[in-house]
Amino acid sequence: MTKNQINILIFAIVTAGCGFVGHAVNLFYQPQDTMQSLGVLIWLVSPLAASILLRTLGGDGWKDTGVGLHLISSWRWYMVALLASPFISLIALGLCLLSGGASLTGFSPETVNPFLAVLGLGFAGSAIKNIFEEFSWRGYLTPRLEAIKPNGRFNALITGLIWASWHIPYYLYFLDPVDIKKQSSLSVPAMIILAFIILPLQAYVYGELRLLSRSTWSTWLLHNLSNAVSLALTGGSLILLTRNTASVLFTPGTEGILYTLLMFLLGWALRRYRLKTTGDH
Repeated sequence: MTKNQINILIFAIVTAGCGFVGHAVNLFYQPQDTMQSLGVLIWLVSPLAASILLRTLGGDGWKDTGVGLHLISSWRWYMVALLASPFISLIALGLCLLSGGASLTGFSPETVNPFLAVLGLGFAGSAIKNIFEEFSWRGYLTPRLEAIKPNGRFNALITGLIWASWHIPYYLYFLDPVDIKKQSSLSVPAMIILAFIILPLQAYVYGELRLLSRSTWSTWLLHNLSNAVSLALTGGSLILLTRNTASVLFTPGTEGILYTLLMFLLGWALRRYRLKTTGDH
């Protein structure tokens, strides 16, 4: 194995295991709220910490972190990041309503204002968390995989699978079961299986956006908006999900099957454009 491959393997092991280490820490001192615990902090910070150590001590270097904004040269990709999730969520919402997977609660100041408030809070609440996520997956893993020149779909698959493995202890140990039932009709095992399906597909668009923009901040923006729009739409102020099959398929949230497929198609289109204009592989 090359040095780059060994470092990617180390990153994958740390990522897959850090949440279980965090859970073990929580078992030791029994926090009242697992989502506000030392264990969840270990889970959140460890992938980025590993990437920093690998860049500093492992020889990966710092040239491809994507820390630069590149706002002028990559403005169009920031527009993609800004518009993609709201547009795709709107399509999914329309089909969800038509199929009976959701119903409107009505439009009024009493519903719109809470929607906007949740949207803003969702964006703000994701902003710090997604720095850790995006500078791990797209700031480190995507360019490190790109450096060994795999097929683009292979890059997204590996990134998505490692990303999904990182979520396993989140679903098992950190999320409150009561909150899970409020947000989804799926069981925890079903949610974990679903993560291993949707995250590799969604990683495709994130990876291509990162490579086209040359900035991790574009994917940070996409991730924040995806989380915020998903939370606002499924939070119950404008629509009510019926928790049936149509709801699972067409939910406008990031866990929706249609949403994921449309995101994947966007990633496919971005990849075709990148290969056509830059000749990258």
